[in-house]
Amino acid sequence: MREITVLEDPGAAVAERLTEVAERGGDIVLTGGSTPRGAYARAAEADGDWSRATVWFSDERMVPPDHPDSNFGMAARTLLSRLSKPPTVVRMQGELDAEAAAGAYEALLRERMGPEPRFDLILLGIGPDSHTASLFPGKPELEERGRFATAVPIAGMEPQVPRVTLTFPVLNNAREVAFLVAGADKADAIARAFTEPPDPEAPAGRVRPDAGSLFVFLDEAAAAKL
Repeated sequence: MREITVLEDPGAAVAERLTEVAERGGDIVLTGGSTPRGAYARAAEADGDWSRATVWFSDERMVPPDHPDSNFGMAARTLLSRLSKPPTVVRMQGELDAEAAAGAYEALLRERMGPEPRFDLILLGIGPDSHTASLFPGKPELEERGRFATAVPIAGMEPQVPRVTLTFPVLNNAREVAFLVAGADKADAIARAFTEPPDPEAPAGRVRPDAGSLFVFLDEAAAAKL
């Protein structure tokens, strides 16, 4: 199932969904970027019981967890540290080199979730180039099928630091994937990824859960070219 919803405040809808899945004790994947911050802040204000949930990450920059560019750091400041009943958190180790961090996360995924990780909810964003997580147009990581987490030695945009990302086999095995996108600068990328048929060069358009649901939450500016 695929559903595109245009809202005045799509972050509020995502915050509500995050809280619902967390209170059920789900496995949730958080993402980085600027747009999710508001959703995370709203979820923190709701202060649901996340104690039975486990939080993972879609991708990470190779920086320490307290660095301003750390996806984990942003989520910790805006959401995780503000919950009175926080979840178990499994972060990508940005302080390692990319290959080591990818290998460590792969091992954790296999240990905790088995040979076919199936997340309850994966939250993703989209860049102006239609990248999602750290899966960038034209990069070899797009074709990775054997690993759950892989190193990204050369990013497709700033900050130009190596990264680790989940791969399409994991993203497309989720029970639910939710894109949260806001801003006119994303309108072209949204049209490329979510107009049928999607542009094959748009990584976000390759996110199609095989046996799950895909929800795209947009503000009016991001939806302008659909």
